[in-house]
Amino acid sequence: MAQIEQFSAAPSAVGPVLTRMRAFRELWPAADGVAVFNRVYLTVTEEIARRIDAGGFADRRAAATLDVRFAERYLAAVDAVAAGGRPPACWRPLFDYRRHPGVRPLQFALAGINAHVGHDLALAVVDACRTLGCEPADLEEEFDRVGDILVLLEERIREELMPGPDLLEIADPLTHLVGCWSLERAREGAWLAARSLWQLERLGRLTGLAGPTRAGGPPEPAEEFTERLDRSVGLVGRMLLTPLAPPGH
Repeated sequence: MAQIEQFSAAPSAVGPVLTRMRAFRELWPAADGVAVFNRVYLTVTEEIARRIDAGGFADRRAAATLDVRFAERYLAAVDAVAAGGRPPACWRPLFDYRRHPGVRPLQFALAGINAHVGHDLALAVVDACRTLGCEPADLEEEFDRVGDILVLLEERIREELMPGPDLLEIADPLTHLVGCWSLERAREGAWLAARSLWQLERLGRLTGLAGPTRAGGPPEPAEEFTERLDRSVGLVGRMLLTPLAPPGH
């Protein structure tokens, strides 16, 4: 919590996040599943930073705060794995399968987006609200604008990672997986989860029926909600990474 409260939400704060993601390009092989996600996510984060600096957001501080808090969730997952620990459940499928030969690049990318949007975005909204001292409704415009830019992520993935038309037959398992996941639905779910989590934390504090389960942690109902969200998003990620036969087989 102290780290959040001390955060300076100037637009330039996006810089360190970009620096770390750029460093990952040199650290991981291009075929690594996490590297696949990192490449496309870096592109979108660079675009968000450019639009913030260019005045594309009405509240630059709020946009920068949300953007950095969002990215920090992904970076924390990377750090957890690098330290020999376990990332949140939503990220585990991607890290577990990152070198699986039967998983295609498009699956890695979608699994990363699923974890980051389905779980991290909701928590990032709450993190940003704590930092800025505001309500989720106050960040709705920034949330929507960031969400619109996230569409670029999906478009870039489809342009770069989608197999050619000869491979994308209707019976191809990859076609089925791509059609079963929706970025728009994930965004809608993230906004609802953020508002619900915010209200659960407030309810726990006001009623006193549920105190923190650990020092500095959220009230118990909010923590349970977060854990269930994490697990459910992780389950979707596991299905998205179902190993498929290599292209051409």
